[in-house]
Amino acid sequence: MADPSSYRPKPGEIPDSPGVYRFRDEHRRVIYVGKAKSLRQRLANYFQDLAGLHPRTRSMVTTAASVEWTVVSTEVEALQLEYSWIKEYDPRFNVKYRDDKSYPYLAVTMNEEYPRVQVMRGHKKKGVRYFGPYAHAWAIRDTVDLLLRVFPVRTCSAGVFKNAARTGRPCLLGYIGKCSAPCVDRVSAEEHRELADEFCDFMTGRTNTYIRRLEKQMGEAAEDMEYERAARLRDDIEALKKAMEKNAVVLADATDADLIAVAEDELEAAVQIFHVRGGRVRGQRGWVTDKVEEITTGALVEHALQQLYGEETGDAVPKEVLVPALPDPVEPVQEWLAGRRGSGVSLRIPQRGDKKALMETVQRNAQQALVLHKTKRASDLTTRSRALEEIADALDLDSAPLRIECYDISHLQGDDVVASMVVFEDGLARKSEYRRFQIKGFAGQDDVRSMHEVITRRFRRYLAEKEKTGEWTDGENAEAPEIDRNGEIVGTGLTEDDGRPKKFAYPPQLVVVDGGAPQVAAARRAMDELGIDDIAVCGLAKRLEEVWLPGDDDPVVLPRTSEGLYLLQRVRDEAHRFAISYQRTKRSKRFRSSPLDDVPGLGDTRKQALLKHFGSLKKLRAATIDQICEVPGIGRKTAETIAVALARSAPAAPAVNTATGEIMEEEPGTMGPSGEPVRMGAPDERRGQET
Repeated sequence: MADPSSYRPKPGEIPDSPGVYRFRDEHRRVIYVGKAKSLRQRLANYFQDLAGLHPRTRSMVTTAASVEWTVVSTEVEALQLEYSWIKEYDPRFNVKYRDDKSYPYLAVTMNEEYPRVQVMRGHKKKGVRYFGPYAHAWAIRDTVDLLLRVFPVRTCSAGVFKNAARTGRPCLLGYIGKCSAPCVDRVSAEEHRELADEFCDFMTGRTNTYIRRLEKQMGEAAEDMEYERAARLRDDIEALKKAMEKNAVVLADATDADLIAVAEDELEAAVQIFHVRGGRVRGQRGWVTDKVEEITTGALVEHALQQLYGEETGDAVPKEVLVPALPDPVEPVQEWLAGRRGSGVSLRIPQRGDKKALMETVQRNAQQALVLHKTKRASDLTTRSRALEEIADALDLDSAPLRIECYDISHLQGDDVVASMVVFEDGLARKSEYRRFQIKGFAGQDDVRSMHEVITRRFRRYLAEKEKTGEWTDGENAEAPEIDRNGEIVGTGLTEDDGRPKKFAYPPQLVVVDGGAPQVAAARRAMDELGIDDIAVCGLAKRLEEVWLPGDDDPVVLPRTSEGLYLLQRVRDEAHRFAISYQRTKRSKRFRSSPLDDVPGLGDTRKQALLKHFGSLKKLRAATIDQICEVPGIGRKTAETIAVALARSAPAAPAVNTATGEIMEEEPGTMGPSGEPVRMGAPDERRGQET
C-alpha cells in the first residue's frame, strides 16, 4: 500500500486548466482516468488526509504509485480524451459496464448492389442503415419475418446468393414469396433497391402511407373480382399492422429521443435506455455497473452517454436525450453530443406529460434489472457459500453463519416506532420467519434504546422456548412470552405436528443490526444481560457500508467486490424494506382511525352500516339516540354508547341526555352522574376550566 504523499506533485506543478489525469500503480498500469475543469483543484482533493476520503477513493490513491496529466484547451476535449483513455486502458477503478455487450441491430446494406436485410452487431459500417438496437436477435427476426410478406427484400448471405445465381434456382424464401429473388433476375437491381428503400421507410415510422396504398389495391382487386390477390393483400395489411403493434406509439409528433434511467444502491447501478424513433420504442438496452469510484447519479449518466454515443455519429445520436439527472457541468457534455450528431442535441430532465410518464417506465425497468441481477447473483450456490465464508473470516467466526437475523428500526419523527426481524438461511431469505415488533417500553425517537428492547424481547423468548423444550434449565423463571396482535409470534413450546420448536427457539449464528457502533453496542448489551454469549453481533452502517463489531473503535471494511459484503447489504436492505412497510401500515391505520373505534363491541360491519345510513360522521354525531337505533343491528344500549363516544370525541359537540335521548343543541354541556346535562358556561369560561 503506497503513501499518496510519496508521489504527490509539488506545489505549482499542476496547471490550473482543463485536462485529463491518470493514476498508475507500481507496475505502470493505469488504474484510474478522470477529467477536470481545473486539474489543480481536482487533484488536490486526492491528496488530503486519508481519513477524509471516501473508502473507494482511499483505496485507489493507496493503490496508485504515480499520477500524470494532459492539458487540453476545453472541457469538451477533456471529455473526448477521457473516453478514449478509458476505452484504451480499461482502468480498474473507473465505472465498468458489466453487461457491455454488443446489442443487435436490424441492418439494411444499402451499400451493396442488391441490399440485404440482416442482424448486425459491433461497429457500424458506412452505407448501411441501422434500426434498433434490440434487446434480442429473435425480436429482429420476428419483425423481419412479418415484413418480408410486403417488402420481399433479400436476406441471404453472399455465398447463397452467388450459388442461386449460378444454378438459376432461388432459395426457399424465393419460392414462398418472401424474397423477390433478384438472384435469378425476377426483379432488376433498381426494383429491388426500391423495395429496400420502402422497407427502410416503413422502419423509420412512415407506416400509414403503405397501409393506405395496400388497402386501396385490395379494394380495386375486389372490384375486379381478383379475390385471391385481394386476400393476399389483406394478409399483407394484417402483417404490417402486427409489426406495428410490436412498437406502439408512445410519444406524439414522431419524436426521436433516447431515454436513460438509473437505479442504484451503494455498490452497483443499473442503466436502462429506451430508443424512441418516430414516436415508437424501437429498441431497449441496459447495463449493470459496479460503482468502483465515489460517483453521483449525474456522473453515472455521463458515463452512460459516453458509452452510448462514443462511437456514434449523425442521426445515431438523437435530437433529444432525456435523463434522470444532469452531469455537472452539463454544457461540455451537451456540446460533445452536438459534435457527434452534427447539430444541436437537447439534454434535459423531463418534467411533465408523456415524456415524464415514459421515463417512469424506463426507471421501473432499470429497478427491475437491478433486482434481477442481484437475484441471479444470490441464487448461485457457490456464490452464497463464498459469501458466508467471507463473512466468517471477516468477523472471525468459528464457522459460516448459516442462519443470519437482521434487525432494523423504523419511525416517522418518533411516531409509530416499529422494528423488523428478517431471517436468511444459507444465504436465502426465509420470509415465513420474518417478524415485526412494536416498541412498547417508551415513547419517542431513540433508535439505540429501541434496538436494545427488540433484541431483549426476541432472545428472552428464545430462552423461554429453550427452557420449555428441555434444552436449557435455569432456576430463575424466564418471563412468559406475550401474544402480540400485530404480527409478532410468541414462543409456545412444541408444535402439534412434528414436535419441533417454534421459530423463536432457533438461535442465529449471526445478528446483524442496521446501524453503526451505538446500535451494535445496544444489541450486545441486551444479549449480555440475558447471559447469551455464543451469538455473534455486527452492524452495517449504510453511509459507507462499514461493518462494526462490539467494542471495536474502527470498523471492518470488506472489499467492494466481496460477496460477503453484498450478502450483508442485501440482508440489511431487506430488513429496512420490511420495517418501512410495517411502519407505513401502522401510520395509515392511525390516520384512518375513527371515534367509533372506541365503542366496545362495535365491529367493522356495524360501523359501515352506521356511516352508510347517515352518510357521514358529522351527521351521525348530530343524530338522536332514537335515530341511531333505526340502523339495523344497533340496540338502544349500543346507541347510547355510540352517542357518548361521539360526544367525547368532539368537545364542542352538543351534550347528550342518555335518560331521554335529548340532544342539547342550545348550549354546550357535559353529562352529570344522573344523565342530566351539566351546563359549563360560555366557551371562553369553559376553556379556562379545562385540565
